[in-house]
Amino acid sequence: MTAAAKPSALLEAYDAQLRREAELLTATDVSTDGPLVRGRFDRGGFVSYRDLDGLAGADLDALIRRTIAHFRDETDVEDFEWKTRGHDAPADLADHLLAAGLRAEPEETVMIGEAAALPVPVEIPAEVSLRRLDPDAATFTDDAHRMAAMQAAAFGDGPSGDALIARLVHPDGLSEAWVAEADGEVVCAGRLEVVPGTEFAGLWGGATIAPWRGRGIYRALVAARASSAITRGVRYLQSDCTEMSRPILERSGLVRVTTTTPFVWQRDTLRP
Repeated sequence: MTAAAKPSALLEAYDAQLRREAELLTATDVSTDGPLVRGRFDRGGFVSYRDLDGLAGADLDALIRRTIAHFRDETDVEDFEWKTRGHDAPADLADHLLAAGLRAEPEETVMIGEAAALPVPVEIPAEVSLRRLDPDAATFTDDAHRMAAMQAAAFGDGPSGDALIARLVHPDGLSEAWVAEADGEVVCAGRLEVVPGTEFAGLWGGATIAPWRGRGIYRALVAARASSAITRGVRYLQSDCTEMSRPILERSGLVRVTTTTPFVWQRDTLRP
């Protein structure tokens, strides 16, 4: 393993490039409060930071209260997310957020890998083919809706076909969608999202329907997206993943660098 690929170096690049402004590129009404950057995405809000400047105790509680007041009183968002990482300080940050009335969502693992190391050959069933969705193709709208429907079935929810289409036809050209198909059925899918101004792209929405799991298709889709990322000048690929996906991404060449837990405030559950 090269020095650049060590988890500590990958985490340093992640903190420097993918936090704060990089998480709010498409947000509206962006504002700051000390170490925090706050933004709005449609009817939801988001809080990002690289670190909390050593804030703890009563000072941290005050920052959390101001953040809640900002979204409650100065916006009409239905909820906002404060995205923590496992290496954030202080160590009791979660306790402060919970005490303020935010709710913890399931923890995920942050995985990162060198893009150049990921496009390895993967054997998949002969009847399975991989391709990138082409916005200029006559079948594009149908393809996007079929992909979204498969992901919704696999996850229990997910972006709509129309939301996926809007993302893929955006003039910035930073999003790609990839599918694996067998007999005309989408059996696996995932997106590649290039983060402008950084060396990173994200691997998002990866899912395989149950009958096709364990047959290398997910890893093949990771390799295909990595190849595409390299042509775009991407150095690192990053994914926030569940425990189901983590072993697959590890076999693909990504490594664990930290964890992430969203803490969510909802307007209708806010304490007085």
